[in-house]
Amino acid sequence: MKNILLINGHPDKESFNHALAASYKKGALETNATIEEITIVDLNFNPTLKYGYRKRTELEPDLLESLAKIKKADHIVWVFPVWWASYPAIMKGFIDRTFLPGITFQPIEGKPFPEKLLKGKTSRLIITSDTPGWYDYLFMKRPAIRQFKKGTLEFCGIKPVKITFLSVIKNSTSEQRNLWLQKVYTLGKNLQ
Repeated sequence: MKNILLINGHPDKESFNHALAASYKKGALETNATIEEITIVDLNFNPTLKYGYRKRTELEPDLLESLAKIKKADHIVWVFPVWWASYPAIMKGFIDRTFLPGITFQPIEGKPFPEKLLKGKTSRLIITSDTPGWYDYLFMKRPAIRQFKKGTLEFCGIKPVKITFLSVIKNSTSEQRNLWLQKVYTLGKNLQ
């Protein structure tokens, strides 16, 4: 049995991202997988990594529970929008506060790269954007994807990280959105 963790990084519960997360979950529920969820906006935590890595801030109960879900998961699905070539501040704060030394990676003295503590897990990023995919790829060089995929998830050992990039959201029709919802439902049904 596969353990799936669905993490929603959009702060607006009425957003299309929440509909996408629900569609993925609907598909995944048709399998024998265990599905857990984290809706970041529902968590009670300070998103500021106040001391950097110099001093650890005690983790709030919601973050401890989230970390337990992350460690238990075989496959982590992230649903989030691209805003200003990155992801929402609340999601960044969640990552800053949970992806920590000794928890998701372990620095090794004298080595440039750490031990990856999340090896054996895979991930899917379901990303929405108002920037056309071709522009994000050719001119922007996919900053949100590179930052999160390479700089966070793969840095901690999660691999492979697959991408579903849905755009342009702001001008999309109901028909296009229904096609995207179906696509994400199918990803869930196939546990991808």
